[in-house]
Amino acid sequence: MYAINTEKKADYWEVEALFDLCFAPGREALSSYRFRENINPISELCMVARDDEKILAGAIRYWPVKIHEYKALLLGPIAVHPTRQGEGLGALLIKDSLSLAKELDYSRIILIGDFSYYGRLGFKKLTNIKMPKPTNPDRILGIELISGAWDMPSGSIKSSN
Repeated sequence: MYAINTEKKADYWEVEALFDLCFAPGREALSSYRFRENINPISELCMVARDDEKILAGAIRYWPVKIHEYKALLLGPIAVHPTRQGEGLGALLIKDSLSLAKELDYSRIILIGDFSYYGRLGFKKLTNIKMPKPTNPDRILGIELISGAWDMPSGSIKSSN
């Protein structure tokens, strides 16, 4: 059983350590991190999952981005501790945070990831959206929280600062 709550300032370093464990410290060299530099995440959508002993089991963050004048959210990173993987916690964090994002009137989410995993959660490949190289275009995925939200936006993603 997990308790999912909004990430608090006191969680920050523990969450960062989890991201380092799951992605290696070099994760910040990825092109998606350019959209996170000098930008605050959407605090209402940054969540942590803790077990009954209050041990951090997973975390997810979202960041504001734009495609021309269209607002979007960049999902990531999301991580589940290696000892907790395969229990459905990642999917639970994504589903809960997507529901909350919709309640907060966000309409479109983008991420860089494996279609084989995220496709089963409703994400689709976005062929009209560009990310900086060396991002593999097959890994640019999105989901609509409002029908038609990805119909118009096309082009390069930019930080929303």
